[in-house]
Amino acid sequence: MKGAALFLRAMLARTYPRIIGTVRMPSWLLQETLLPLLSVSAYVFVYRAMNAPEECTGFVLLGGAMAAFWLNVLWSMGAQLYWERDSGNLELYIIAPCSMMAILGGMALGGMLLTLTRAAVILTAGSLLFGVRYHPSSWGMLAVVFLLTMLALYGLGMVFASAFLLWGREAWHTVSLLQEPVYLLSGLNFPVRAVFPPPVAWLASLIPLTVGMDALRQVLFPPSQGSGPSIPYILGLEAELGLLAVLSLAFLFLARYSLGHLERRSREEGRLTVRWQ
Repeated sequence: MKGAALFLRAMLARTYPRIIGTVRMPSWLLQETLLPLLSVSAYVFVYRAMNAPEECTGFVLLGGAMAAFWLNVLWSMGAQLYWERDSGNLELYIIAPCSMMAILGGMALGGMLLTLTRAAVILTAGSLLFGVRYHPSSWGMLAVVFLLTMLALYGLGMVFASAFLLWGREAWHTVSLLQEPVYLLSGLNFPVRAVFPPPVAWLASLIPLTVGMDALRQVLFPPSQGSGPSIPYILGLEAELGLLAVLSLAFLFLARYSLGHLERRSREEGRLTVRWQ
């Protein structure tokens, strides 16, 4: 119980700076919520010019909202420990009596709550502006799919955090490299199965954002509510839920292993700090 209490307190303590930072920088809300809505609107106008099914407009808005989480995972999770090393905070994390998983868990929770604000503004404003209506088959299922997607996505972010730190300067280039290809493979602005053949779609399902987006669309736009042509999905909803659960456990286990390796290396070899510090 003592270890669990320490884990929880450390996680909440690391969450606090990211939450309070929003209050101290109100300009962030304008930059991170309203401006991304412009790029999402461009895709909506393209679909409407093509007379695409109305579901496509909802697909784009949902993709714009979920893209915020992917950017947060890359820049505020993946590259975070690399930046903390440069600022001199990494040594404090390593010698702290709590687990590194608790520290990264706090980063993930704080980043998730902040990003949820941006995603909610994009989804709400876009839905009101373009008149999109959602017909979720089950609100409970929607919550389960979203939580599993976040768990798998931020579990992957924890793996990135330790891997990018070990790679050193290549972390920045790796983050930039992973940003755009995932936009394509995850189908943020289109159904993956409608563009890619099954083998490519199944391979892309190893990215949590891909299968999470596909499952969210199945819940929000069930086939019985569609007004246009049937939209193909990668897998059935139950199968995608199972895949998200497997990805969540796999990434969290891999994150725990990689962080353990990171701590051992820092204590035994002392190779993770910057020389002039």
